[in-house]
Amino acid sequence: MQSDVIYAICSLKDIPSRRAMGFHLMVIDDEGNQRPWSIVVIRWGKKVFGYINKCPHDSVNLDWERNEFLDPCGVRLMCGKHGSTFELGTGRCVDGPCKGRALTPIALTVLDGDICAVGVRLVEGDAPSNE
Repeated sequence: MQSDVIYAICSLKDIPSRRAMGFHLMVIDDEGNQRPWSIVVIRWGKKVFGYINKCPHDSVNLDWERNEFLDPCGVRLMCGKHGSTFELGTGRCVDGPCKGRALTPIALTVLDGDICAVGVRLVEGDAPSNE
């Protein structure tokens, strides 16, 4: 895998501070196969965090409605199906059925005002779908 390749996902301005947005992308695995890659990107000021959009409790997507990822207080990610809550910066489950487990992190960086994925090979083409 080429870890030096960087793919722009969206502009930093596309995600308001203290909000999260989901993206449905296509990744190319080590064997060259394409597979769906659903992620959640959280912006907290100038910091960004990213995780695979899958609860470790039973592999369901976290968002219960389109781009609804945060708990009612807006300070943790929350699984819409079972209510598990996760620390934004670590992905660690702090409450709910998967307590003690964690979300799968993805490497992100901000480059020239864009939020970019690092260390993965994405299928290039149309702009990513943010749902």
